[in-house]
Amino acid sequence: MTYGRSIKLFFDGGCRPNPGPIECAVVRKGVAHYQHDLGNGSNSDAEWLAAIQALEIAARNGDRDITLLGDSMLVVTQANRTARCRSTELEAHQAMFMKLAVGFERLRIRHIGRAQNLAGIALAKLHPR
Repeated sequence: MTYGRSIKLFFDGGCRPNPGPIECAVVRKGVAHYQHDLGNGSNSDAEWLAAIQALEIAARNGDRDITLLGDSMLVVTQANRTARCRSTELEAHQAMFMKLAVGFERLRIRHIGRAQNLAGIALAKLHPR
């Protein structure tokens, strides 16, 4: 278990086209974790599923103090409850996130730029242009 020092988890999700097939990535301690074939949905669905996956990975590793870092302002503000969810789908994602979040002693979720998001960089490498 990890106590006293916050573990950073980068998260990112996407779909091509939008809406379309969803995939996401989480980077924890330099290791990328991918999930593919998560069904169809929007980019917002994909970002929420990535944030949820980050919580699941942190829980499996026994992390108690975590900081989630993502480039989706929508997910960050909705997870922090500073913005409303405007659809039942997003409300369901938020509810799952909140249910998992109670298992941590300290959880922060912060917005970062796309260029700083290690999970986004990892996902982009799967789809070279």
